[in-house]
Amino acid sequence: MKKSFEVRLDGKEWSKCLDDSFKKKSKDIKLDGFRKGSVPKEIYIKKFGIESLYMDAVDLALPILYKKLMEENEDLIPAVMPSVDVKCIHEDHVEVVFDVVLKPEVKLGKYKDLKIKKEEVKVTKEEIDHEIEHLKEQFVELKVKEGTVENGDTVKIDFEGFKDGVAFEGGKATDYKLVIGSNSFIPGFEEGLIGLKKEEEKELKLKFPDDYHAEELKGAEVVFKVKVNEINERIYPEMNEDFFKDLNIPEVDSEEKLVNFLESNIKMHKERENENVYVEKCLDEVVKNSKFEIPEEMVDEETNRMLNEFTEQLKMQGVELKMYLQMLNTTEEELKNNFKDEANKRIGYRLVIEEVVKEEKFEVSEEELNDHVKKMASRYGTEESEFLTQVGGKDFIKYDLEFKKAIELITK
Repeated sequence: MKKSFEVRLDGKEWSKCLDDSFKKKSKDIKLDGFRKGSVPKEIYIKKFGIESLYMDAVDLALPILYKKLMEENEDLIPAVMPSVDVKCIHEDHVEVVFDVVLKPEVKLGKYKDLKIKKEEVKVTKEEIDHEIEHLKEQFVELKVKEGTVENGDTVKIDFEGFKDGVAFEGGKATDYKLVIGSNSFIPGFEEGLIGLKKEEEKELKLKFPDDYHAEELKGAEVVFKVKVNEINERIYPEMNEDFFKDLNIPEVDSEEKLVNFLESNIKMHKERENENVYVEKCLDEVVKNSKFEIPEEMVDEETNRMLNEFTEQLKMQGVELKMYLQMLNTTEEELKNNFKDEANKRIGYRLVIEEVVKEEKFEVSEEELNDHVKKMASRYGTEESEFLTQVGGKDFIKYDLEFKKAIELITK
């Protein structure tokens, strides 16, 4: 649901916005007879007109106008930041129209005693063995071998790929190190090298998967010309004293202790993951039991937030969003569309949790708030004031703690 509000700013507040706009613009103005940045306001207006100040002045006025809107309408709860239209702008006043998308009304259904059970966490022998192999992998030694390529060997190869007789981009490398059986390449490539000798060459006739990320190679029939330069046998470490020293895991000096350590570690991670799944199941049930309609504007805002999060994650991996989109042959709009289901889920969770907080009248005392801030600042090794600045202030912490109380009740 949308609602429009007209808000006016005049008198000293609007005059100050115009003055601040002039100060900003006059810094770069130079007129004959005046030093750069020292042109009097009256002369500036005579030369350029007061209208030249309006755009920046409106930008400065908007936060004040929005504050007035919220003060004059105490029960107003916007779902997203409102859109703004300038209705009237004049030397002595400005009037804007805020189009506000209202937060949807939520009618809670059942949200307590949901009878949802947690999955029992078990650690299998296969999971422990997999982790042991992963640890051993870190200390693998490569030993040059004679004979032929076998599954598990590491080979150095030269290769080049051709489609319809023409070399395609990204399909060539020299002295590329490849573990046979790692499934790093398209189906048939690694298997095709088994049985080859050093210096031997072979042409592999293969087909790219139909869902391959590069559009021009999806389902394409290609030929790879490959030469084996070197074959290495992978020598895995034995479970002995040297291996346990290399692992450098406190108090782990035997196979039995390593198994116990890994079992405990795997169980801890699975329990954490299991708890997250359980919370989601409970929230899904509350959402299903409740009635509300999510405005499209809320979904758009959430997908934009998710896109920003995703962009930052890519940057941490050294990848720019533009490059990622090119790799997948997709657009930013298509990527955002892929986020929409998750965006709807996030918004639904948020709406029902906020309503449970309201229904149960959950509050966070000043003592609870201060204790939490102190604890978290200590955990992250920072000052309390610095921690509050990083997370967005006490209101954000209070909101988060109220959320946790609601989730505890829902999952009880």
